[in-house]
Amino acid sequence: MQNLTQDGQNLVNSLSNRYNLSFDAVMHMLIAVNNGNGSMAQFNCPELGGGGQWMRGGMTMVGDMFNYGLKTTVDNLCSELANGLANTQVFMPLPKGANSANQWWPDGLGQPFSSGAQNSTRYAIFPNRLAVEVNGNVTVYDTLDNNIGGISQQQGSNSSLTFSSQYGTIPVNTLPIVSGANSSNSNTQNPAPQNNFVAPPEPMAFTPAPAMQAPQNLTNTASVDEIIQLIEKLAKLRDMGAISDNEYNSKKTDLLNRI
Repeated sequence: MQNLTQDGQNLVNSLSNRYNLSFDAVMHMLIAVNNGNGSMAQFNCPELGGGGQWMRGGMTMVGDMFNYGLKTTVDNLCSELANGLANTQVFMPLPKGANSANQWWPDGLGQPFSSGAQNSTRYAIFPNRLAVEVNGNVTVYDTLDNNIGGISQQQGSNSSLTFSSQYGTIPVNTLPIVSGANSSNSNTQNPAPQNNFVAPPEPMAFTPAPAMQAPQNLTNTASVDEIIQLIEKLAKLRDMGAISDNEYNSKKTDLLNRI
């Protein structure tokens, strides 16, 4: 890390006293703001609530999301650090020809619009490129059409890195490698397509239910009613003398046998 100039020392000491923070805490935030080119910072400072993010003119996030006083402190501190970096020679200039300790990515990528560090991993986001350094090894990925919003890490290797984009949370190692580790195999080893949907269950074989059979002793109500009506008509004919008793009884017996 570059050494501070006298103006840089005065800036850190002044902010440390005014914000009641340790020298190391202000220095941590200075490096974070410097890594974000004075426009943003990603930090993990216990004195400022742990992990958080600051963006000039934008949203400030801290570990205690409802501690608005802490948010104000972080916002004001980062703004003053950014102004100091813009208007003061805070760090000692490097010897001619030396590479900046903050510029660990390949020269051809230019300046990132976002960068940060977690544990032993550093990352920098460029247009269509993502540079990741793990334990000193730098790998550059093609970000395709992803709009990367942030990098997160669970453990200390590339396989644990993920980034958020308009398509959700995606592992970094699914991106094509442009340069760095395993770049020679990047065009032949394509990650297996991911399926975020549950496979539909296989269709069950259809077995038709056996047809229901009416009990054999079930009486047809409609035919019984018709027969009763016929018997009543026969009785009226008998009473009128149109048929004899023998004819009535014969027809009645015949109709009853149909039930």
